[in-house]
Amino acid sequence: MVKRPHDVPTVAAVAAAAGVSTATVSRVLNTPQAVRETLRRQVETAVAQLGYVPHAGARAMMLRRSGTIGAVFPTVDNAIFAKAIDALQRRLSEAGLQLLIATSDYDPDAEMRQAVNLVARGADALALCGAGQRSELLEFLRQRGLPCVHVMTLLPADAPMTSVGFDNAGAMAQAVRYLIDLGHRRIAMLAGVTRDNDRASARVAGVRRALHDAGLKLPPQRLVERRYSIAAAREGLRELMAARPAPTAIVCGNDVLAFGALLEAQRLGIAVPQALSIVGFDDLELARQLQPALTTVRVPAEEMWRAAADRLIAALRGEAVQRATEIEVALVVRESTAAAPRRRRKA
Repeated sequence: MVKRPHDVPTVAAVAAAAGVSTATVSRVLNTPQAVRETLRRQVETAVAQLGYVPHAGARAMMLRRSGTIGAVFPTVDNAIFAKAIDALQRRLSEAGLQLLIATSDYDPDAEMRQAVNLVARGADALALCGAGQRSELLEFLRQRGLPCVHVMTLLPADAPMTSVGFDNAGAMAQAVRYLIDLGHRRIAMLAGVTRDNDRASARVAGVRRALHDAGLKLPPQRLVERRYSIAAAREGLRELMAARPAPTAIVCGNDVLAFGALLEAQRLGIAVPQALSIVGFDDLELARQLQPALTTVRVPAEEMWRAAADRLIAALRGEAVQRATEIEVALVVRESTAAAPRRRRKA
């Protein structure tokens, strides 16, 4: 049965049930820390008994805040972003805030539209992935003084934007140096699409830098870009292995690409890691369950997104906010990597 409008409990009804004034009820609902515990419990009991729900619109007008945080993700079709949403929502909920999400499909124009839509719907702050947004969006946020945190990337401490993340290029370079130490010289990369994706671009740059420092190169035939999907990754692996001489190791822009590469290598009869080493990036749960288990760069997604939420909460409270927060990432060595075939033969 649906309650008729006159059956819906009001602030006055809550006040009467609790034996307090409507002003006290309002304070308990909006600034509970300013009310004595005994009064707060009286009001909370009355709210629960009557099933009272505050009117969000009226509350927002009074506080000039909606209590909502917006976040734009490239996609939700990836476990790393599913974990991000869960961690962000949990931390914001602890602070009494609600999360609204939107997706952009790695399109900066769509990201801008979605971010503006979230602000138009009352978002008090925004969380965005990376720092490759359109300059118009950054100016839009600056003009409104809207708190914003850029996650999954680490900006210089003197940058005007707040960031929580890590050095994508440095993390990928670490993985390449590990392969070089194993004796690999023909190293290829199966990258995400770098256009309009600053994290993917940085990871390619990290591979180039590590190879250059070792006196090696990344020729065009050893760099393939694909969308983050299993099917696209399988196609990319076939293209890389068709080059002559074929690579002995492949670093992937994320674990999804690595999963597809592993599957296609198995289909082609390429032994991993005996004939080909494969490295991922993210350390999704599936990475340790595969056979062989995937060597990958571990990104502590929960820690990163909770820290991002902390920065937004502090900004909304008027507290000082740390500009750049570095999250430690690490290479996790498992079964998908081994010494280069040539080195094993010599041994």
